Amino acid sequence: MDTPLWTPSPQRVRASNLHAFLREMQARHGLTGNDYAALHRWSVERPEAFWEAAWADAAVDTSAPHTAVLTDRAMPALRLPPAEVWFPGVRFNFAERLLRRRDGAQALVAAAEGAPTRSLTYAELYARVVACARGLRSLGVGPGDRVAGFVPNTLEAVVGVLATAALGAVWSSTSPDFGFKGVMDRFGQIGPKVLIATDGYRYGGQVVNTRERVAHLAREIGSIAHTVLVPFVGEPGEEPPHALSWDELLARGEAAAQGPFAFPHFPFDHPLYILYSSGTTGVPKCIVHGAGGTLLKHHVEHKLHTDLKPDDTLFYFTTCGWMMFNWLISGLAQGATLLLYDGNPAHPHPGRLFELAAETGVTIFGTSAKFLAACQKAGLVPGQSHDLSRVRALLSTGSPLERGQFHWVYEAIGADLQLASISGGTDIIGCFMGGNPLLPVYAGEIQSASLGVDLAAYDAAGRPVVGQKGELVCRRPFPSMPLGFWDDPDGAKFREAYFDTYPGVWRHGDYISINARGGVVVYGRSDATLNPGGVRIGTAEIYRVVEALPEVVDSLVVGQRVEGDVRVVLFVVPAPGVTLDDALADRIRRALRSEASPRHVPAVIRAIAEVPVTLNGKKVELAAAQVLHGEPVLNRDALANPAALEQFRGLAL
Repeated sequence: MDTPLWTPSPQRVRASNLHAFLREMQARHGLTGNDYAALHRWSVERPEAFWEAAWADAAVDTSAPHTAVLTDRAMPALRLPPAEVWFPGVRFNFAERLLRRRDGAQALVAAAEGAPTRSLTYAELYARVVACARGLRSLGVGPGDRVAGFVPNTLEAVVGVLATAALGAVWSSTSPDFGFKGVMDRFGQIGPKVLIATDGYRYGGQVVNTRERVAHLAREIGSIAHTVLVPFVGEPGEEPPHALSWDELLARGEAAAQGPFAFPHFPFDHPLYILYSSGTTGVPKCIVHGAGGTLLKHHVEHKLHTDLKPDDTLFYFTTCGWMMFNWLISGLAQGATLLLYDGNPAHPHPGRLFELAAETGVTIFGTSAKFLAACQKAGLVPGQSHDLSRVRALLSTGSPLERGQFHWVYEAIGADLQLASISGGTDIIGCFMGGNPLLPVYAGEIQSASLGVDLAAYDAAGRPVVGQKGELVCRRPFPSMPLGFWDDPDGAKFREAYFDTYPGVWRHGDYISINARGGVVVYGRSDATLNPGGVRIGTAEIYRVVEALPEVVDSLVVGQRVEGDVRVVLFVVPAPGVTLDDALADRIRRALRSEASPRHVPAVIRAIAEVPVTLNGKKVELAAAQVLHGEPVLNRDALANPAALEQFRGLAL
């Protein structure tokens, strides 16, 4: 049996928000059982009682009460336009709840590559959001209008989100490193009334001017009536039509002030965000999320699963084009301080984010598995080089965290911290499974399914299995499932995306296993799962072994169709100074055979210069396979490095 890498002390368990919630549910609802398994079972068997309790715990200011919790347990429950499936009758404002705290405590700290650190207190944040909201209202923005952000992850982005929500408008953002077509494929579908855009950004010591791209977008998207320019790098250039500066927008709002700002209230399912699928197989899907579902899911994940408290400083390395940006913002509802960062996480040195965490007193540090792997490969020991004594939890998402990375975190960062590998997606603006302050941490394993999520692994026959690999499914609805897709009035695209495989059951597209203690292992995307000789293999199973080798920096696995079967082809990025020769290829094969199985040993191993990834850093096995098979890749602008696909064209294997 595996030995835990970390177990929470009894004192830490008793001091956790989740422990207090468990005790409250025992007292209030007669919950039997004294552990997380009992609480989770109750949360999915009695969803109305659980989400009612979570809503009460979130303490939302409402102007009208709800008359029920859930009116329809069937899936799919299309809720666009708002159908009041969840919490019918209730009226509230998302931004008002996040801005409840209005004192002199620090709300935001914004660091950026090559720029001085800035900050806002809760009182200053509230004042700035109100000015921005009034400014947007003066530009004609009202409930249901879209505001698009082409912005770096900094103070103005957060203010823009909350000001948009304050008016009942809908926020959608990308990061400024997106190319013109990538932005058009997203914003061009949703018809924004206002574009908030930066003049440029810094990355890896370089300054990139985005003014020409912004002007082009403003001209091409006919719905844009005004463009607000955020002076992030001070770059000169072309002015878009109907432009005003960020300061001018706030000045307009301040001039329009007439008494206290009154937050208009909206239904639970009022649209809040539009997020986007990766778009690597076509134009991105525009996923619409509601204010109530987002607020409630994030409350459960922040307060209960992450144990976020008002005296915490929460950091997650993200851009405004990834759902973790939206997730991070909701930390304001707990009264915590949020640390924002924009730029290259390894500039001017690989330990920059840990340096920043030490300087700002981060208590909950969030990043990606890819970043942790890079730090491990670079030989960093952040716990020795920086004072990380305040960090009590480290969160990782974006791709599966490998067993070796678990060990490295406890050896190199800190022995007494909760390492929470979390996983979910843009589709649900949250996590299906994640951290748990009541439970031990085991190498290679996500601690538990999230509260209120009826998670299961289905085999090929659609039966739930334990201790076996299967499709990640969710068998009951929960509030942060999408309202629907933009411009999908009959819900056909929505149903095709999630409900075609198992009618009435959400199929997420991940390949997982759930063990007897409730831990979850992710093996990769099920649409990228390899199937040589009829045996299903998750790509992450191969990455875990190969990328643990010091000679390999990165890797990509694809299935090549050959004579009615699939053979496994492994591409590796050798470490600097290393050549992929027969000896290294043999070491890779031996490692896979001994640590995985003979089925995991690739038929072919080839060296490449870099792995193609999405703008959010996720490997794109399917796009590489399409090029390898001579098929077109429909949306290269979804990739951070589309030129990397050319390595696979016409490749003789």
